[in-house]
Amino acid sequence: MLSSTVSSKILRAIALKEGFHFEETLTGFKWMGNRAKQLTDQQKTVLFAFEEAIGYMCSPVVLDKDGVSAAVITAEMSSWLATKNLSLSQQLKAIYDEYGYHITKASYFICHDPKTIKELFENLRNYDGKNTYPKSCGKFKVSGVRDLTTGYDSSQPDQKAVLPTSKSSQMITFTFANGGVATMRTSGTEPKIKYYAELCAPPGHSDPDQLKKELDELVSAIEEYFFQPEKNKLQPKTE
Repeated sequence: MLSSTVSSKILRAIALKEGFHFEETLTGFKWMGNRAKQLTDQQKTVLFAFEEAIGYMCSPVVLDKDGVSAAVITAEMSSWLATKNLSLSQQLKAIYDEYGYHITKASYFICHDPKTIKELFENLRNYDGKNTYPKSCGKFKVSGVRDLTTGYDSSQPDQKAVLPTSKSSQMITFTFANGGVATMRTSGTEPKIKYYAELCAPPGHSDPDQLKKELDELVSAIEEYFFQPEKNKLQPKTE
């Protein structure tokens, strides 16, 4: 099963417990579709792929997001759950109880100045001196950094990112000691700096309200310390 690197890590949590192979790709279904084709050519069975921005590939027949097949699968699942007196929301809660709650939040800032955007990301790469990434964000400790612009990944033995890198776009992912993950990246089509944040709780930590509160605090810290919207004159998303 596949997902893009800015999507929820719930599929990874399920894979770790159930034992199937899971991979992340870069953002966009072209990456997942191409990887699904490679795996299929290797006689692997690709069951599912999904993207944060609402796209699902429910079989390798169509190597792209396909709303028609996703709607059919959802209807089939709803019908099956109805035979057990369960709703879709009840099934989702059962998944969270089994594999841990995953609470997400995504938004963006608008910036029309490429120089400011580059400086913002370069400041993160030289946060506590040259070539040093942040060790914390407010009260939240950073446990890992992956920079797909430079190719750095602190989690790898050789500190080199596994996913393809591109110096023409900005993309940094921070992993936090509390189970949080946040990716900051530029848009390829709009003057936006996007962020995708998620708090991944282990099974048994079933207080979604507390998790949401903690995620909101993490996002506020990321906005204050990493984006610095007032200093960089960033325009927040209009609700």
